[in-house]
Amino acid sequence: MISPDPQAAFRELKFRDPVRARAMVEALGRITGGIGRPRVSLMHVCGSHEQAIAKYGLRTSFPAALRVIMGPGCPVCVTDAREVDEGVALALQGVHIATYGDMLRVPGSAMSLADAQADGAQVHVIYSAGQAVELAERLKEPVVFFATGFETTAVATAAIVLKGLPENLSILSAHKFIPPAMDVVAATPGLAVEGFLAAGHAATITGWGVFEAFVERHRLPVVVAGFEPLDILAGLVRLLELVRDGTPAVANMYPRCVTRAGNLRAQDALWKVFEPSGGRWRGIADVPGGNLALRGPFAGLDARARFAIDVTPLARRAPPVLAGSCLCGSIMTGIASPTDCPLFGGACTPDHPVGACMVSTEGTCRIWHQYGGHPDLGGLA
Repeated sequence: MISPDPQAAFRELKFRDPVRARAMVEALGRITGGIGRPRVSLMHVCGSHEQAIAKYGLRTSFPAALRVIMGPGCPVCVTDAREVDEGVALALQGVHIATYGDMLRVPGSAMSLADAQADGAQVHVIYSAGQAVELAERLKEPVVFFATGFETTAVATAAIVLKGLPENLSILSAHKFIPPAMDVVAATPGLAVEGFLAAGHAATITGWGVFEAFVERHRLPVVVAGFEPLDILAGLVRLLELVRDGTPAVANMYPRCVTRAGNLRAQDALWKVFEPSGGRWRGIADVPGGNLALRGPFAGLDARARFAIDVTPLARRAPPVLAGSCLCGSIMTGIASPTDCPLFGGACTPDHPVGACMVSTEGTCRIWHQYGGHPDLGGLA
């Protein structure tokens, strides 16, 4: 029966209801206590989850025995230094570079794209893949789209490729695919993560079924969750229930957006254009199948094939002195926290980042620097 008030159903979607939040927090305490171990470690692999957890002060409500850590869920942070070097080298050769704004200050071996821009290189900030096409059409000169991000932005890149690129536009793909990186993290010695909270927006594309093989391999539960405070709390409650019951399974706690199959049209575009390829994730490891490379029919659009990219001069430069003390790799694999890093909040800040984790708004260090000690609790009040 259709409700006489068409807005009634929408009013029920209260994602910051303090009463429901308190009930879920109490459930977290009961379930964690019932597991009966000094510590239960869960990992989420999404910068947007970390933003919400920090902004709304959710960690202050977690039971002492529950540790919720961020894994490699920041695409900017895991873009490897060599990939940045390729973009910088092209820019210094006089090629126009189009990329998303949070890539500008990510350090390469010795320089960032912002450094190259300061030296006179043509680096353009865009907000969508379509704007790279518009830029190329306007300039009529060689343009390279330095394409970064996980499955969600990779689909946008695939869409412009399938539509047809201007002859002067090439793709430098640094796109990543999350599930293979979860395999690497799950196998990290000494980490002892007992379950994973998966990103709802990526799962909107891939579907939650993509995690079933992971669960089978590692015998660890995965819960897909959204990004509002109640989404995250509900996801953690369900994940703890699966840990407590010893049930390795996938649970979808974001059913308003995510299905088992996902967005089949988006997947079709993604896998027509890209194929999984081995590649290095910054500070973590070489991840088999963790990068997305252009498939053979589109190889002619690959900037790595169209241009002679010599990163040797950059690699030979001495890296910044402080870079050796950066703990980004350990932070992105959950081994360390930002506050464990001797540079955090001192020599390394958002205005003067040493490591990639301090650059992006999805980076753990940037998030902790912004919200740490001063959480915004107003949203739950």
